[in-house]
Amino acid sequence: MSARLLDGKRIGAAIEAEVAEGVRDLELRLGVTPRLSVLLVGSFAPSQIYVRNKARTARRIGIRSEVISMPESARTDEVLSRLEALNADPDVDGILVQLPLPEGVNEPAVIERLDPAKDVDGLTPWNMGRLVLGTNRWAPCTPAGVMEILRRSDIPVEGRRVAIVGRSNIVGKPLALLMLRANATVTLCHTRTADLEAETRRADILVAAAGRAALLGARHIAPGATVIDVGINRVTSRAEAERIFGAGSEAAREVEGKGGVLVGDVHPLEGRERAGALTPVPGGVGPLTIAMLMRNTLEAARLRRTARPA
Repeated sequence: MSARLLDGKRIGAAIEAEVAEGVRDLELRLGVTPRLSVLLVGSFAPSQIYVRNKARTARRIGIRSEVISMPESARTDEVLSRLEALNADPDVDGILVQLPLPEGVNEPAVIERLDPAKDVDGLTPWNMGRLVLGTNRWAPCTPAGVMEILRRSDIPVEGRRVAIVGRSNIVGKPLALLMLRANATVTLCHTRTADLEAETRRADILVAAAGRAALLGARHIAPGATVIDVGINRVTSRAEAERIFGAGSEAAREVEGKGGVLVGDVHPLEGRERAGALTPVPGGVGPLTIAMLMRNTLEAARLRRTARPA
């Protein structure tokens, strides 16, 4: 059996088209173009790539976007000062603080200072609390993207057993809440879960978000299960690439030629053979994360420009 691949690029493009139409509508009705500000602190290479992709997408669909870059050496008070200026700017509709922040910056303090009405990734205590209560205006981008992949791929969630491997504030915890709201029975696992295989094999839908390359293999997946691979890990060792993809594989050669290859949290070969449906890496969840950021920014602009949300 070979898994049906869930096309995140296609689904993301459809959402982006919907957002672009919403942006045009807002411009026609109110003369307003949504504006997204991304605060990037430090030189973490994956973050720089993500931010470039987000800015490119924003421009393509008509959202004004700016990247505020700060050095790795920035102090917490300097980051907070820049964030306060964005909070106070009436022309800014959405603010994204690109995570992770450098070790020298107090990440919780920065997130807590973010204006909830402009927090388009839904990570402030205020917005996370509303997510728990079910009164949120929008959801964190990656979990929201996972739910859209399932919905637009006609994969039912209600009544299904869902196992999520990963308990981060960005993905695992908010996704568990969204799954519960959709009437799934949810098990939230992590790398220290006793007998992880037994927990994940019971799942109709398995979500991998632990941040470890090829952590989950065939033994973790029920035959025919839907597998959503949120992980994106760069493997730079040829030996590691050969362990995952096989000796002499194209991926192993890519490590030699390009210096690395992207791998999800699910073993790519075993996942395809075991699952009924699977998101590829790359091209699965990643495009949805960016698309949902654009949708959240549009929604923030609508709310701010019409009636200030409570």
